[in-house]
Amino acid sequence: MKKIIKSGLFAMLLASAAMAVADDGKLSLEMLYHPLKKEKFDTRPLTRLSWDQQNRLIESEVKEGVVKLSVVQPATWEKQALTVDGNILRYLKSAGIDDKSAQSLAEKLGQQVQPEVKSYLFSYKNDLWLLDLQNARARELTHTPDQAEDEAILSPDAKSVAYLKGNDLYLTDIPSATEKRLTTGGSETNLNGRLDWVYMEEIYGRGKLRAFWWAPDSQKLAFLNFDESKVPVYTLSGDHAQPLKTNLTRYPKAGDPNPTVRLGIVDKDGKLSWTENPYPQKETLIVQVGWTPDGKLLAGWQDRVQTWLDLRLYDANMQQSKVIVRETSPAWTERLPFPVFLKDGGFIWESDRSGHRHLYRYDQHYQLQKVITSGDWDVRSVYGVDEARQRILFSANQRNPIGNDVYSVGLNGEGLQRLTQEMGTHNVHWNKTFTHFLDSWSSLKQTPKQALFNDEGKQLRLIDDVGMPEKMRGLRLANVTQQQIRARDGFLLESLLYLPPDFDPAKKYPVYQHLYAGPMAPQVNDRWSNDLYHHFLAQQGYVVWVLDNRSASNKGVASAWPIHKKLGQLELQDQLDGLAWLRQQGWADMDRIALNGWSYGGYFTSYAMTHSKAWKIGFVGAPVTDWRLYDSVYTERYMGLPQENASGYDQGSVLKAAKDLHGEILIMHGTMDDNVHPQNTVMLIDELIKGGKDYSLQLYPGAGHGPRGDWTIWSLQKAKWEFLQRKL
Repeated sequence: MKKIIKSGLFAMLLASAAMAVADDGKLSLEMLYHPLKKEKFDTRPLTRLSWDQQNRLIESEVKEGVVKLSVVQPATWEKQALTVDGNILRYLKSAGIDDKSAQSLAEKLGQQVQPEVKSYLFSYKNDLWLLDLQNARARELTHTPDQAEDEAILSPDAKSVAYLKGNDLYLTDIPSATEKRLTTGGSETNLNGRLDWVYMEEIYGRGKLRAFWWAPDSQKLAFLNFDESKVPVYTLSGDHAQPLKTNLTRYPKAGDPNPTVRLGIVDKDGKLSWTENPYPQKETLIVQVGWTPDGKLLAGWQDRVQTWLDLRLYDANMQQSKVIVRETSPAWTERLPFPVFLKDGGFIWESDRSGHRHLYRYDQHYQLQKVITSGDWDVRSVYGVDEARQRILFSANQRNPIGNDVYSVGLNGEGLQRLTQEMGTHNVHWNKTFTHFLDSWSSLKQTPKQALFNDEGKQLRLIDDVGMPEKMRGLRLANVTQQQIRARDGFLLESLLYLPPDFDPAKKYPVYQHLYAGPMAPQVNDRWSNDLYHHFLAQQGYVVWVLDNRSASNKGVASAWPIHKKLGQLELQDQLDGLAWLRQQGWADMDRIALNGWSYGGYFTSYAMTHSKAWKIGFVGAPVTDWRLYDSVYTERYMGLPQENASGYDQGSVLKAAKDLHGEILIMHGTMDDNVHPQNTVMLIDELIKGGKDYSLQLYPGAGHGPRGDWTIWSLQKAKWEFLQRKL
């Protein structure tokens, strides 16, 4: 017999059930990932504050397309509205932009508005537009809806805008909205001002395609030209759609021809010249391009396998150049930031030459004058030089190897002073004269805060203390502990443990281990995270463990140099040392350990599962399975050329060890991954079959290197959870 429940009673029962679920403090996979059921656990945003050119503290808000700017008095926190506020939404609609697009554009543009800046670029229907707050309007700058402009950037004087159409560089004069083509000959294999795939991914930064830079006088641009004609094409067939959505990418794998790169100069009239190639008999990379404050051209050059870096300064004609700093190392040399120039013509230079990132002072004749910082710690970023007080402001990990602090030090290398007190990771913005700074920070156990400080590090006002998100307050979260683990040679490895809320050290627990393991890319960081997946696993009775092998720890590049030409081997040794420590704790079930990683982490997980018997199951995400299959710039930095290091490539190969797979693996890969090609997974499967080894596979149709989309993420996480429950 069916029971009939009236709607009112049914609603009450549902509410009671929901309360019961919430009251027990437990998470579910659906709460974290299900597209229709997931909940948000984000902390509330911090107050949006910045410094303007007049040294004023500015608060900005965007509401319904209207930007409100206020000057905040640091001493009293009184706010005075600025009259330069603009109703961006009204300007966009008045220009004929449809309501939906105008709403979206107004929100994005509003977050960029600063008091002194009157001009902002945006794109609409494949054309370039200008938001002109000076004249309270938006107007179209280009009129070619059949061809998109991208990578647009205003000149320093805001009178011109440079951008790309296809693979050529263009310029529009803003007052007259007249367009001029600056380069010709752009094609699939000839790129003017546009980064190719490998330069974008491995040198200038993922997603950044701009390869042109305005001179300070706004009269000319430096740009890179790429000849891709000899770079092999990799095809992604796009079988997830009909007709096929084929993706063709010129992608140099280790040992393949790289693009040939030239550095050019073009003025606003289209007059073009090329700088001299200072290394005509060598394969090189141009890894930095920019200008000195007085308009001299600078460029950073490296050899193909990145064993050295030359900072070159160009002459007035921008044809010839000289080396003003050369960097070398026992292994590879990192791409370094441009120098910070001083009024006397000297500069501050960051270098890894000691094995740690430190600051060096050079005089106006480009001679080393002073080692400013030193020690077994690293400078993380330089905020600027306060010449009035003869000091440098920077962040470093001197006190906290998994976080950072703010410091000042004299230009003479004396008087090192820490300006932040609370442990964690600090994100700092100084005003123009270095008298005050805004600091937003958090730690593993501290939710984000924001405060105003004076130049000695005294807190003047706590602005934001967001606290635990309301939806997290009733949760039974894991007990998170951070510890250092001594490797066999004494090196201190950084790790995190997520212990179940009802943890009992007398019991045995299965372990879920997460890592990345790649050079200088730590997973153990002292900052707040709203990602609750590890807490979910801890609630389900798993100990979650995160361990950085030394080369991943970013505790000085010297800690990574030993892996040169032998990726995989030393990382595994550190991870096995970590497991030895875990065994000593007594509560870890060493026969039930899972290993999880994506990208380099996928490589290392598959490497560990084929080169040891320590892990029972492995989650192998988008793995490099042989370094001959990955891109030239990244791979050769760490491994050298395949033809010169065949044994290193062989020993680091998962393919060559597939027959030795121990335990069970779940391989996951996007079918349109243009970074770590699906070829890696297909070739691994082929070798596993030949070796008589079983595997599980999850493909994500149309997905790239990092799968996107709510349903795709849900499928991925559900597959991992079911595999973990079934196999561990």
